[in-house]
Amino acid sequence: MADSSLIEYSLDADRVSAEARVAFPRLTDAQTRAVAETAKERELKDGETLWEVGDRSASLFVVIEGAVEITQPLPDRQSRVIVKHGVGGFTGDIDLLSSKAAVVAGRASGRTRVLEVCPQALKKLVVSNPVLSDVILAAFIARRRLLLSEQHGEITLIGSRYSPQLYALREFLERNSRPFSWIDVDNDAAAERLTEAFDLSFDELPAVVTSSGEVCRNPSVTGLARELGLSDIGAGEVFDMAVVGGGPAGLAAAVYGGSEGLSTIVLDAHAPGGQAATSSKIENYLGFPMGISGADLAQNALIQAEKFGVRFATPRRVARLAKDGSVYRLELDDGESIQARTVVAACGVRYRRLPAANAEQYEGRGIYFAATRMEAEYCSGDDVAIVGGGNSAGQAAVYLAASARQVYILIRSGDLQHSMSRYLINRIEGLANVRLLAHTEIDRFDGADRLTSIRVRDNRSDEFRKLSVSGVFVFIGAVANTEWLHDVVSVDRNGFVHTGDMIDTQSLDANTWAGDEHPSAFETGTRGIFAVGDVRCGSTKRVASAVGEGSVVVQSVHRRIAEMGPARVA
Repeated sequence: MADSSLIEYSLDADRVSAEARVAFPRLTDAQTRAVAETAKERELKDGETLWEVGDRSASLFVVIEGAVEITQPLPDRQSRVIVKHGVGGFTGDIDLLSSKAAVVAGRASGRTRVLEVCPQALKKLVVSNPVLSDVILAAFIARRRLLLSEQHGEITLIGSRYSPQLYALREFLERNSRPFSWIDVDNDAAAERLTEAFDLSFDELPAVVTSSGEVCRNPSVTGLARELGLSDIGAGEVFDMAVVGGGPAGLAAAVYGGSEGLSTIVLDAHAPGGQAATSSKIENYLGFPMGISGADLAQNALIQAEKFGVRFATPRRVARLAKDGSVYRLELDDGESIQARTVVAACGVRYRRLPAANAEQYEGRGIYFAATRMEAEYCSGDDVAIVGGGNSAGQAAVYLAASARQVYILIRSGDLQHSMSRYLINRIEGLANVRLLAHTEIDRFDGADRLTSIRVRDNRSDEFRKLSVSGVFVFIGAVANTEWLHDVVSVDRNGFVHTGDMIDTQSLDANTWAGDEHPSAFETGTRGIFAVGDVRCGSTKRVASAVGEGSVVVQSVHRRIAEMGPARVA
């Protein structure tokens, strides 16, 4: 990204990657004139700051004379120029579509004139001008990918790779596409110098160092999210639709709701994308013959929703749902609440924990519930085990086989035929370093400061054996994330929500449902509350079907809102 060939947009196809060319295009004269219709012109002196790292209201700037340098902070409180936008170039990345903190800074280079487009005008521009929208959004997405690939950002994490707390912070930042640097105190030569510079003791790790030099000792994920502007909920606003869960179903509902004019908020307990975002490659999703990573699919959908004005807040957990006049009040686990006229439960499922000795103490330092680049990095060159025989387990096995020495797949049954797609079974059978251990269950986990081995049991012979592994990836069963709904809607014995024809007509409240009226296909027995995706009883548990349900449910949401009339709060 810092390649000098990018300066003034003198791009040489032999030296600059295709992604970099998408990331740093130059607007045509006609496109610049279109931008000027919604912009104001500014003159800048050499070195004048346009915005700083951390700003949440930065504008988009198009250069019409001179240049704008984009800088990024480094762990040693210095900064570097990562690109220089010349005439026709424009600034910004995906954070301009939301209130998130900027991860880079901008300053004038020489005498400069720019067109300034404020955030609200930018949102209108990308909706009303499809040609400019394609250029700008493609550039925004590519720029964030390049920033993430360089592993530099507005914050630096300092801590041990064997710390569950550090793992939680890294996982949160990775899944929310926030660029950051990580200093591993166990292996990085710079760790001692930085801990001394910031007067950090071992008990105060992990620590977060911001671009301004502020140090947060033992930070929580919630506190970090608040600092980065990821958890804003728009206090006092009444939304047309609140979507609980940002997986494929929730993202689809958000995109279609936002595009059709519904004021929409998405609340997610972790990060947009749900479990699908942890898939290294989804190969059976319609329209992507080469496959697409779950993270890329989620990121694209997030930007698409933000383009239509959808607000996202993470990590936000709903603890309880109550009625407030004609609107619903979603009470969050931190005491805050939001109000919405309709609610779409798209909160998905979570993998079950293993009922094995010592399991809990190794979560985040050997036991993982996702197989992304970060987890693969922790286990590179080692033996690992995957527990489960579904598609998530198969995708993890294929992905981890590229970096692990040996991958064991542990299943309680005799084969994978009834639980995994044939294309994944074929792929696994062709990998020399992947071995299936059928009729095998984990009995206990062992290791000092991190996982080093597991004891497994053959469930036919009851014989035990030891496997030396540094990572165990768990993809077994699923528990519905519906505790907050149990007192409001009908669920089955596993917590999955009944909708549409699954609801017993006799159980419907006669004061709410008149005559022969019945909940719509994805509506619960409580009027105005819907369920889509994996959390819905009887759903297919596939990304494509979740996206379909999320997009279709918006029609029913529109109908209910039209019936309600103006919102009334008790």
